[in-house]
Amino acid sequence: MLCHRNTYYLLSLVTLCVSGTLWRCCSAYQVGVGRADSTGPPVEIHFVVKRLQARYGNVYTTDNVALSGTHTHAGPGGFLMHLLYDISILGFVPQTFEALVQGCYLSIKRATDNMVDGKIFLSRTTILNVNINRSPTSYLRNPDEERAQYEHDVDKELTQLRFVDVDNNLLGAFNWYAVHATSMNNTNKLVSSDNVGYAALLLEKEYNTNKVPGRGKFVGAFCSSNLGDVSPNIMGPKCSISGNECDLLSSKCPPKEGECFASGPGRDMFESTEIIATRLADGALRLLNAYSQESTSREIVGEISFIHQFVDMPNYNGSAYNPLQRKLDKIRGCQPAMGYSFAAGTTDGPGAFNFEQGTLTDNAMWNAVRDFIVPPTQEDINCHSPKPILLATGRATFPYEWQPKIVATQLLKIGDLIIAAVPGELTTMAGRRVRNKISAVAVATGGKDTEVIIAGLSNIYSSYITTPEEYQAQRYEAASTIFGPHTHSIYMDVYEQLTKAMIRDQPLPPGPAPPYMNDRMLSMNTGVIFDGHPIGKDFGHVKLQPHKSYQINETVKVTFIAGNPRNNLFHEKTYFVVERKINEERWKISYTDASWETKFIWERVHLILGFSDIHIHWTIGPNTLPGEYRIRHFGNYKYILGGIFPYEGVSNSFIVTED
Repeated sequence: MLCHRNTYYLLSLVTLCVSGTLWRCCSAYQVGVGRADSTGPPVEIHFVVKRLQARYGNVYTTDNVALSGTHTHAGPGGFLMHLLYDISILGFVPQTFEALVQGCYLSIKRATDNMVDGKIFLSRTTILNVNINRSPTSYLRNPDEERAQYEHDVDKELTQLRFVDVDNNLLGAFNWYAVHATSMNNTNKLVSSDNVGYAALLLEKEYNTNKVPGRGKFVGAFCSSNLGDVSPNIMGPKCSISGNECDLLSSKCPPKEGECFASGPGRDMFESTEIIATRLADGALRLLNAYSQESTSREIVGEISFIHQFVDMPNYNGSAYNPLQRKLDKIRGCQPAMGYSFAAGTTDGPGAFNFEQGTLTDNAMWNAVRDFIVPPTQEDINCHSPKPILLATGRATFPYEWQPKIVATQLLKIGDLIIAAVPGELTTMAGRRVRNKISAVAVATGGKDTEVIIAGLSNIYSSYITTPEEYQAQRYEAASTIFGPHTHSIYMDVYEQLTKAMIRDQPLPPGPAPPYMNDRMLSMNTGVIFDGHPIGKDFGHVKLQPHKSYQINETVKVTFIAGNPRNNLFHEKTYFVVERKINEERWKISYTDASWETKFIWERVHLILGFSDIHIHWTIGPNTLPGEYRIRHFGNYKYILGGIFPYEGVSNSFIVTED
């Protein structure tokens, strides 16, 4: 039996999927105040570890703490320490960064302070109709004999770690499944954790009965794996106007047929998100409900160990076995660069300016634009071939680095289970190769048969990682493989060395530390100048009251005169609650801004006068109890002469009936 004290110690060290508090506060479905086309890897780990060390001393270090991000393209941006990833949100946003760092810290703190004895079980199940490969022609470039080992061109297996106490009371479950959180497409302007976030809400709701999101004891999470080329939009790509098939290689449509968009199984992106999330949650629940059957799971027992190393990717020189030529090839990294197909986007969200996926030739006009920003060297061009360089990000240093050069690589081991923390988005076959390599090396080094889990988007974000064969196709994922054609081979080499050293209990040099850039962060985001309200109507005034009664499946809509939500992010709190009347003196919270059934929309009504409205929508689900309800909104406004002050608004009550 593995002591749950050690289990939660590991959870504290790993904080996989950014579980607990951060998951609940930052990934639960909310409607936000803007739009950020930012992916969702974790914040820079140094700042989280620093806060942990202030409380716990050297118990926590960058060697034994790993943050694996929940992927989303619909979250608040501006929290990464490299310029390219913050450009879409106009630079670094200190508020967002602070909220994420504090959320990570609190998550680990609570795990540490609530340790109990217990056990860990591993189980797996297959879930179909959730994911497809969005670059199938690239996948086909991998060797025939390798592809023949797998039934599908994406991973369909969900891997679950179940945590119980000594009395087998369920404490939590982490689930790894390879799928992008892009059910919410790039037309969405709401903050959302997308399909995996809603799946976590559904899982927690099952075991935290009558609790609002984030308030129960059970912690459920859906974690990033080798999702690089994997889409939840399972109906496939079609031309948005004509409905015809897109070109498979370029993901383009003929003139006047629209853009190439992949769609999900629902009528719109909200319904698609719900369907995909429900299928994921149902798969996880199947495992949890069948845990007593020995054939469905096994206990993970044994020692805990970990290993970590920083790697200077552009200056990496090594060798890798070439199975086609049956010899060792020299491999080296390149200065970071993004290819032309990066600007084309994906079928989950096409780009602009008529760029195409699969582009292998450059363009004089775009090269001129590129060179005006910062030109690549001839060495860069040769190193990245056949990628035509659109952005020489490794050469760009103003006002600070555009993309990372030094990345964190890491393994964490519980008994015969190894979790590989990878600083990027591995494609399907790239992830399979890493898993197989680690498992084979562990056995060859003297270990047991080993289970390997890929924890993607860990510790630092370095875009995508394709196989060398996929790199040649130069679709979006390959164009975003920033260290050149040997990127994956370097990682295979690095994780082989990490595995050997960890199994043998041998230290490795820590590697060069990433540069500290916090004092150079640039932001063009203007803060809130002031908030205003119409004469005679104060903050919290209800402009649009609810109807007197509603039925199941109808939507309640209420509008408040409001301040800017950026005045207070309400960390671990909520911008509004839906309350049900219990008796003459008591109202009980039924839903919050973290509930899937609700939406929170901020609208700037008058820019010069600083007027804002907040629209709150609640769609009444089939399991809603009949009764009397009301909606309360909490906010803060910024006074024109200085100072930020709280306010509150309450709607009229209304009745929800069964019929």
